[in-house]
Amino acid sequence: MINATTLGNKVINVYVIRMTSHSRNIMLNLVIAEAALETIPRSIKYHPAIIKDATKRGKESKEILLDRSYHHKAMEKIDNSWKRGRPDIAHFCLLEALGSPLNKENNLTTFLHSITDLVFDFDPSIRLPRNYVRFKGLIEQAIKLGKVPPNGKSLISVTERSIEELVEDVKPTFTIALSTLGKKENIEEVAATLNSEEKPLILIGGFPSGHFSKKVESLVDEAFCIYPETLDAGLVTGRILHEYEKANNLWDLTS
Repeated sequence: MINATTLGNKVINVYVIRMTSHSRNIMLNLVIAEAALETIPRSIKYHPAIIKDATKRGKESKEILLDRSYHHKAMEKIDNSWKRGRPDIAHFCLLEALGSPLNKENNLTTFLHSITDLVFDFDPSIRLPRNYVRFKGLIEQAIKLGKVPPNGKSLISVTERSIEELVEDVKPTFTIALSTLGKKENIEEVAATLNSEEKPLILIGGFPSGHFSKKVESLVDEAFCIYPETLDAGLVTGRILHEYEKANNLWDLTS
């Protein structure tokens, strides 16, 4: 829709994007699965790099997030280090999801499942900090207290749940995972598949490299590959949500 307004003697066209009404209630469930987001493992909490970072931030070692940017040396001593210590990936994915029109219309439920089996449930109204340091502080507070804010309406709640328990709680009619090991398919067709379901669930990996674990794979009805090479999880999150919005005709620029 185009509205005309004036500024001085100039006429300015203001392009207004609005959401259309839906013929049905749509709801997509999104899980950022096995996310590389966790607090410092006990086995390395006394490593000099960990102590230095925690002291600088005025926190105990056990309270801060494992972050390869600061804890690379310490992470050499933990299992599966290549799949851990990247909370920035979760940050990018969540910014895409929670800032999407689908979420703003309350048609998206967003969960983050961590590699240590913590599940974060985000209220659609939350506005995550775009600053990464502030994001880490917010997540650390949520893990410590179990929710944020500590009083009143919870914007982030944290529970100990496995990925199997989370999927069981969601009770999806169809579960899709995006993986380079999946069936090659156009992203538009993947969105159409999601759109054909009453209560779809999509899993996107929140880790830097590798593939979903066998337990995640066992929960999936269909895995799709939308690009032959590995893509950033944040980019994939934004693209699939946009295609789902298009499949549901959420955008109307003509009326």
